[in-house]
Amino acid sequence: MKGNPSRGAEGRDGAPRKVLRSFTATRREVEMLEAISAYHGFSKSATLTSLIRKEFWRIFPRGTKSIRPDPGARIVE
Repeated sequence: MKGNPSRGAEGRDGAPRKVLRSFTATRREVEMLEAISAYHGFSKSATLTSLIRKEFWRIFPRGTKSIRPDPGARIVE
């Protein structure tokens, strides 16, 4: 990934590039996300979305007032 200081990327002036992301995570957590993403062959965004979806349905197997299971979904509690 371009601009990732953990991989030694540098800007034109030789200074390390800044990593822009819209969530707070330590370098270690980002490396964990990159490892999981690479293992599954997903982008980091797709990996996060998948993990959120799995956790949501684990916590709320019948959904919430505004988020309902898909038609025909098997609900196991």
